[in-house]
Amino acid sequence: MEVRNNLAALRQKRGLAAAQLAAAVGVSRQSIYAMESGSYIPNTVIALKLAQILAVRVEDIFHLQEPVLSSPSVEAELLPLPPDGRKILRGQPLHLCDVHGRLVAVPSESDSWSLPAADAVAVADASGDDKVQAEILGEEKGIEKRLLLAGCDPSAPVLGRYLQKHGVDLVVVYQNSSQSVELLKQGVIHLAGTHIAEGDKGASELSAMRKAFGKQPIEVIRYALWEEGIVVREGNPKGIHGIEDFTRKTIKIVNREAGAGCRLLLDSQLKRQGISSKSIRGYDHVELGHLPAARQVQIGEADCCISTRATARVLGLDFIPLVSKWYDLVLLKSSLELASIQLLLQVLCQPAFRRELEGLWGYDMRSAGMLLS
Repeated sequence: MEVRNNLAALRQKRGLAAAQLAAAVGVSRQSIYAMESGSYIPNTVIALKLAQILAVRVEDIFHLQEPVLSSPSVEAELLPLPPDGRKILRGQPLHLCDVHGRLVAVPSESDSWSLPAADAVAVADASGDDKVQAEILGEEKGIEKRLLLAGCDPSAPVLGRYLQKHGVDLVVVYQNSSQSVELLKQGVIHLAGTHIAEGDKGASELSAMRKAFGKQPIEVIRYALWEEGIVVREGNPKGIHGIEDFTRKTIKIVNREAGAGCRLLLDSQLKRQGISSKSIRGYDHVELGHLPAARQVQIGEADCCISTRATARVLGLDFIPLVSKWYDLVLLKSSLELASIQLLLQVLCQPAFRRELEGLWGYDMRSAGMLLS
């Protein structure tokens, strides 16, 4: 049996902000969010105070309930996969996430050195928009406390580590900016990470994105300002200094997939300089993600790629900056009331989190956590 609660719904029904309820009870706002997320169970005195202020019984706020995933197997929506022919095969590990009341199954992927974390396994093959039958591994792990993020930023595991301290699991599916926003439109993720240009162009991109969601109002959370540019091998042995060098016969690049922010940057630079993509060796050699592309440079399969300064630092490569861009998190406006999102906003403002990304990876975190209403 687990302790579940209706605190968030009752608080909102009374028209109380978390800070107001916290002041009335005599606890911190963070404690209210932690109670709502289920990561903190209050003592008897606090529970009675909450019931008195909300004019309900204690059992109307807190109750015992069997785990949501008490069955050994469940049917879940399969997160739409990119059109690259991949399928979910029987026995494949999965993460299960509750996204606005929809149970979504996410393929669990490992890094190069370890087995992937997972809480379920596919019991049959699935592809496309199919449902997937998933067998639960072990005990139910609180899927309602998870945030499902789609994006391409390599710092997502760092963010996940800080969120974990607050009882929130961050499940990351690596997709480019365009694919991430599309998944948000479909309502199968909580957050979409996307590159947004600086200055007036950035404002126009935000405006276009809001229009694209139609009647679904969205919110944008500022994450980081990062540099995008040319990643080359240590010491820059080929003497690459700009996009124009890509046309040299001795230079071979590795590209990103269509829709990726780095691919869009490359194409815009080529267009501005009047360079045909056909004149560039490796333009059609595509890798999915910042790190996979940069690893091709690291092992000598390519001379350069377009990526971020942070990616170059991770792999010990050199970097030639071209532009600065905002990387932001987009979500449905209604999601702001989720306790896990409120905890995310707190983490983004934590000095320790900001220092880590700035000091180690060169991110500019001064505006992290700002809402771009």
